Amino acid sequence: MSKSKTIGVVLSGCGVFDGSEIHEAVICLLALDRAGVQTQFYAPNMELDEIDHITGKPTGEKRQVMKESARISRGPMNDLAQAKATDVSAWVFPGGFGAAKNLSNVAMVGGEASAHPEVTRIVQEALEKKVPLGACCIAPAMLSAAAKDSGKKLKVTIGNDEGTASAIEAMGAQHVQCAVEGIVEDVDHRVVTSPAYMYDAGITEVAQGIEKMIAKVVSWI
Repeated sequence: MSKSKTIGVVLSGCGVFDGSEIHEAVICLLALDRAGVQTQFYAPNMELDEIDHITGKPTGEKRQVMKESARISRGPMNDLAQAKATDVSAWVFPGGFGAAKNLSNVAMVGGEASAHPEVTRIVQEALEKKVPLGACCIAPAMLSAAAKDSGKKLKVTIGNDEGTASAIEAMGAQHVQCAVEGIVEDVDHRVVTSPAYMYDAGITEVAQGIEKMIAKVVSWI
């Protein structure tokens, strides 16, 4: 496949506790490159609360999501507010707590969550236009929050975490239990998800699921 197709990758910062999970993001990018597609990077223009990744505690400092995300993209970054869902052939959302704290408020309010307004807009536009969506780790819960007022009942997975699964169901989506190396396909809505680091698993197992997720996204474009 020539690199004639472009997939949008939405990042939420840089680091598992306050942004995008770096392993997951890099595995997604590697799988996309191996599949022969181009990537375009997006993030919302907003601040995040910085977490010390050694102690796991807030530092009291603020960082900017787009600038932090550019650490992963190696520079290129686009404001999600300037994008339309049809600007790219598909969208991919790596996990990390940024998906649950910056792209949505799932981490704070669970099943009553809503997504960032620009995330909601992109996700709902994508669902309406049948633009494929891929998400891993906690990001499927964010998708559920973004889609809950769309009239579309998504089928997603975050693995086997009962609390998060219950929150997903409360937001009107269907949760399907799935092993770390597996995926759940919602063919009707062109959504595919994988648990990734929702399990206490090794990077090889996590990569197996993410690579399958990316392969399915690419097969739909």
